[in-house]
Amino acid sequence: MLSSALALLGAKFSLLRLLALDAELVLSSHQASRTLPLSEFILGNRKTARRTDELLTSIRVPRRIENAASTFLKLGARRYLVISIVMVAANLVVDSAGNIREALVCVGSCSAAALRLAELERALVGQAAVPGLGKVVRPEQLTRLSPIDDVRATAEYRRDAALTLVGRALEACAQKAVAA
Repeated sequence: MLSSALALLGAKFSLLRLLALDAELVLSSHQASRTLPLSEFILGNRKTARRTDELLTSIRVPRRIENAASTFLKLGARRYLVISIVMVAANLVVDSAGNIREALVCVGSCSAAALRLAELERALVGQAAVPGLGKVVRPEQLTRLSPIDDVRATAEYRRDAALTLVGRALEACAQKAVAA
C-alpha cells in the first residue's frame, strides 16, 4: 500500500528520503485515524505496523525541514538497478549562524528496515555546517546497522560503504548549506 502511494510520487522518491524528512503517515479505519512516524511504521522486509482494517490516507512532511540542505546517495551494482547495496539520505537544518540545528541521517539496505542514525544526529547538532563535516562520522555511530551477506555484497563491505556514504552525504549537505 505504501509502495503504491510512493510509486505515484515518482521513481526518484523513496522511503529512505521520506524517513530523512521525518515523515509521518496517517492511517485511517472506519473507527478512527492515527498518525505514526514512518520510522515506527516500517518494521522490516514487507512488514509494517498497518492494521488490517487501515488504509494509508496521508503522508505528512513537517515544514521545519522545508529549507534543509539535503542529499541522497545510492551505491549499487548498476545505476539503474532498484536493489541497492547501501543508500543514505541526509537533511541538515542550519541556523542563521551556519550551525546545525537539526540533523536527520538515514541508511537503507543495511538492516531489515531503513534506520535513522540517532547517535550521529545528536553529535551533529551544534556543529558548524562547513566542509569537513563528514569527518564527524564514527563507526560506532553505525552500530545499529545489521547488514547481511548476499550476492551483491558482504556485510562487512556494506558497513564500510555505509560509513563512507554517510560521510559523503554530510559533506554534500555542508556544501549546500555554505552555498545557500
